[in-house]
Amino acid sequence: MSGNPELDQVRARIDAIDTQIQSLLNERANCALKVAEVKLKEVGDPAQVQIYRPEREAQILQRVIARNSGPLGGEALAIIFREIMSACRALEKPTEVAFLGPEGTFSHAAALKQFGHAIVPLPQPSIPQVFARVESGQCPYGVVPVENSTEGMVSLTLDRFAESPLKICGELELRIELHLLINPNTDPKNIRRIYSHQQPLAQARQWLDTHWPNIERIAVSSNGEAARLAAEHGDAAAVAGKMAAEQFGLITLSENIEDYSSNTTRFLVIARDDVPPSGNDKTSIVVSAHNKPGALFHLLEPFDREGVSLTRIDTRPSRAENWAYLFFIEFEGHRSDPKIAALLNELEEKSIMLKILGSYPKAVI
Repeated sequence: MSGNPELDQVRARIDAIDTQIQSLLNERANCALKVAEVKLKEVGDPAQVQIYRPEREAQILQRVIARNSGPLGGEALAIIFREIMSACRALEKPTEVAFLGPEGTFSHAAALKQFGHAIVPLPQPSIPQVFARVESGQCPYGVVPVENSTEGMVSLTLDRFAESPLKICGELELRIELHLLINPNTDPKNIRRIYSHQQPLAQARQWLDTHWPNIERIAVSSNGEAARLAAEHGDAAAVAGKMAAEQFGLITLSENIEDYSSNTTRFLVIARDDVPPSGNDKTSIVVSAHNKPGALFHLLEPFDREGVSLTRIDTRPSRAENWAYLFFIEFEGHRSDPKIAALLNELEEKSIMLKILGSYPKAVI
């Protein structure tokens, strides 16, 4: 008791609400287990039961945000519900997710944001190996970076999509905050090398030029690997995030060193199967046009005519022919929508090659 009757009354109300929340959470968890039983009866084989439903979870989060009346923000509530769904999913079977490792990378943080913390993290040494792990069936889902707001597209990811049979089943954005990290025993005066992935090095280029202009910068496979190296060497620092610092016991020498405060990376979730419509979707394709004047115009004209909003278009050299290009196009709508289906049929007739990379829910949080 605080000695303040009004405060005690409010705290008692909070305790009562907490009891109700706990009871409702367990009731929801029991419903999730019942869903698993029904699914198993339908398919018969436990290995064939689909536990993670991207479109279903997106719909739930959209409703959470839409019906929110505050004072908690809609995104804050959606994050809480994401964790509830993650914990309930894990009662059926913990979801395995591959990502560019080691643990502590921004890809790891993206996997947690998309799937919640009740997952089995499977860090991989490279983006191609994330694809390979999912393609082989060893892991149902992967998370890969596809573009950064300041440095543009991740070409390695685009190239793998052009070759891989995998589908995009989700997307998310992650605010990227970069810090200069060192071992607690490292004297800053002794720093001779700064490790990071090539993308964070580029995203903090101006800051590094100003504050550490004569120090060697070494690009490694991930910011997690950079943190590991900084932890092992007394003359090194790493450009990485807070998760990497916690993972490897580093301290922050300088924080928020990214050149642009809005620095954000977009990630895609990959899987082997298509995703049904959620009601608020995107579709991504890769297409190769005939090498003739106006080829790109003819590919894009149907989008304008049908009123379909493009959200992204990028090009990559084709590996099949010199000076030929692949166009990566992203637009609003699901491939099962009649208008989108007709548009895709028209594009296929106009192109040398059309590959649908997937239709998937737009990022909710």
